[in-house]
Amino acid sequence: MKDLKGGFIILFFFALGQFLSALCGGFIPGNVLGMLLLFIALCAHLVKLDDVRSVSHHLTKNMAVFFVPASIGVMEQWGIIRANWGGFLVICIFTTFFVLVTVGTVMQVLVRKEIPHE
Repeated sequence: MKDLKGGFIILFFFALGQFLSALCGGFIPGNVLGMLLLFIALCAHLVKLDDVRSVSHHLTKNMAVFFVPASIGVMEQWGIIRANWGGFLVICIFTTFFVLVTVGTVMQVLVRKEIPHE
């Protein structure tokens, strides 16, 4: 029963993110908005971590399945990527650096606030 509740909570935030994304014209992907809203709800203690823990563990253990559609999309556009590989390489390096710095900064802030995590 707890897994059903956790699955519903995660799907609710996913659907809410998709709805808000459609309202703003898709500028920010719905799944990103949904994750952000779920994160805010967890930090504000509106959603209990124990309610979504087991479902989230199951989803993260099977993360490779979520990359299949993106990989197929990349392979479908391989001609464009091959023609512009230099620009894509610069973008990949820049975004990797940006993500590393952002995640490191957020983690330092969260550790200082001593938010419980596993």
